Amino acid sequence: MRWLPPLLVTLLAAVLRLTNLGHPHAIMFDETYYVKDAWSLWVNGYEATWGEGANEELLNGDTGALGSEGSFVVHPPLGKWIIALGMAAFGPGSSAGWRISTAILGTLSVLVVYLITRELTRSRVIATVAGYLLAIDGLSIVLSRIALLDGILTFFVLLGFLFVLYDRRRAIPFVERRDPLDDEPALGRLLWRRPWLIAAGVALGAASAVKWSGLYVLAGLGIYVVVTDALARRRAGVVFWPTDAAFRQGPISFLLLVPTALLTYQISWSGWMATSGGYGRTSGGNPLVELWKYHESMYGFHVELHAAHPYASPAWQWPMLLRPTAIWVGNEQGGCGTDHCIAVISAVPNPLIWFAGMAAVLYLLYRFVRGLIDRRTVGPSFTVPLIGIAVTYVPWLLYPERTIFQFYTVVMVPFVVIALAVALRSLAGAPDAPLARRQAGQRTVVVFLVIATLVSAFFYPVWTGTSVPYDFWLVHNWMPGWI
Repeated sequence: MRWLPPLLVTLLAAVLRLTNLGHPHAIMFDETYYVKDAWSLWVNGYEATWGEGANEELLNGDTGALGSEGSFVVHPPLGKWIIALGMAAFGPGSSAGWRISTAILGTLSVLVVYLITRELTRSRVIATVAGYLLAIDGLSIVLSRIALLDGILTFFVLLGFLFVLYDRRRAIPFVERRDPLDDEPALGRLLWRRPWLIAAGVALGAASAVKWSGLYVLAGLGIYVVVTDALARRRAGVVFWPTDAAFRQGPISFLLLVPTALLTYQISWSGWMATSGGYGRTSGGNPLVELWKYHESMYGFHVELHAAHPYASPAWQWPMLLRPTAIWVGNEQGGCGTDHCIAVISAVPNPLIWFAGMAAVLYLLYRFVRGLIDRRTVGPSFTVPLIGIAVTYVPWLLYPERTIFQFYTVVMVPFVVIALAVALRSLAGAPDAPLARRQAGQRTVVVFLVIATLVSAFFYPVWTGTSVPYDFWLVHNWMPGWI
């Protein structure tokens, strides 16, 4: 029975992400890169160049435009290998095949959010609310229905967070266990057997092998592990708790986490290293040296990326939702009850969930700062969502001139909905609050969830490319930048 709530929210997520997945049968937005690169990886073991007209031919399953010359690509290969699995199963001309892997991982991300929230709050109700909010959010739906890398990145980032939390559950009680003969030990217990930390290294290495932004998450969670180890030693009465955590347990944690991530990342390049045709790969050179030079070129591209784009949105705009990305637009005649129809896929999140989530983040930040001022313990349900948002959002603020997009926040959205679920728990009232207060709070939460559901139903046609009357589409554009 305890698995019924996560099962239901996961099934809901699957229905919203898998229904009519092959529509539109077109190469949308940056699918033009990742779909072709994925098939090239499957056939050649590396990303190769394609000839002219490749997009049109690929829609018919014709891959004759694929060449053998290595193509310069700017993202690691793991995400494209995952996309290739669906293409191999359904054929290179199947648009559903291009997207099935991202849809499955997008669905599983809802389950992982449930598990993370359950671990943080010990509440199935709050975990179900968080999973449900992600299941019906538009940005998560759209990025699960397109063959881009960001939905895949989101899954591995969430998996890394979940495994670190499992490690905390297992490791902290061991560290806090007191020796009855030593009331104030100078040094704490060391822990080498941390399988969940190794698993987190694999997940975060995989995230970095999809997009380099996964490295920020690896660094942030590594710091979180050291800090929580230090606080556990402090509670255990260890005299030198900061240095003990940093200089004794810290190197052990590093060896369990970082080399594992590095090895996972390296394995993702196996196809490029095992062949001789990839970009920058020569049969006579040292493959590790060549790979390093290739990475230098990739880094240079990312640093210098300042190309104009009509849907570019700097990170400072993201909380205000000023410029969501239009993924696909198709003008259609008929089929919607009028002569003037339009089919659109817009990566706009559920506006109610998004803006309420931003308010919830501020609330959690207030509670965190207030706890520091009052020297009170702030629970992980308040700190972990803030850490998730910090490592998935703050780094983008360092690149105000770089061409980036609002849909990058798909990695941030799970932590926003977790923050929102935690804030809704506070709104619903504590168990020891007066009955009238709890009833009023719980009614407010139910009303919010009902309205959020109605908003998602209203926006679902423009998240899935359904042909609608032009005027109906216009009323979905709540801000000028949404068009």
